[in-house]
Amino acid sequence: MSEVILSVSMSLDGFIAGSNDSQQQPLGDNGDILQAWMFSGDLTSQVNSFFKLSQRDRKIFDQSAEETGAMIVGRRTYDIVNGWGGSHPLQNVPVFVLTHNIPDSHPKGTTPFTFIREGIEEAVKKAKKAAGAKNVAVGTASVAQQCLQAGLLDKLDLHIAPVLLGKGVRLFDQIGMDTVALKSTEVVEGTGVIHVRYDVVR
Repeated sequence: MSEVILSVSMSLDGFIAGSNDSQQQPLGDNGDILQAWMFSGDLTSQVNSFFKLSQRDRKIFDQSAEETGAMIVGRRTYDIVNGWGGSHPLQNVPVFVLTHNIPDSHPKGTTPFTFIREGIEEAVKKAKKAAGAKNVAVGTASVAQQCLQAGLLDKLDLHIAPVLLGKGVRLFDQIGMDTVALKSTEVVEGTGVIHVRYDVVR
């Protein structure tokens, strides 16, 4: 059964990007360290040869990628990365973009993009349909927060870098008033990263 999973690299103090993130530096000031683990080994990812990982990190990265059937991102992230030039690193995985205004055009490439104005519930519904038996990945702070508020998030797959950024884009700033209980299911030490997985307890 398809699940909605937050999958993101973050600092120990809860940032997924540094301050001043832009098209010139999508991860913001000093933010590159958050995803350094994806390039810290000599083994090529079987999903995308762009990534060079350690054996343990590659297993985690590739397994997650292979189980992903669709993605949901926010418009701000989409704009900062310029729609990944039309081709997201997870090749041929459809991407659903939450937005108030649908762009007139988008970069052409291998990724099918769908722009959703009706809100997070509609985005999750359409993404799950596209994903089939695979999972729906969430990789941006705004979408993760909306999913938590709406009770739509099933799991958290966090890759924690050994750094305190101090400022930037926080992952859990606005999750609503209710406490979100989590159950730890896996902790793996990688190369310059700790992989932590949780189930959302309902």
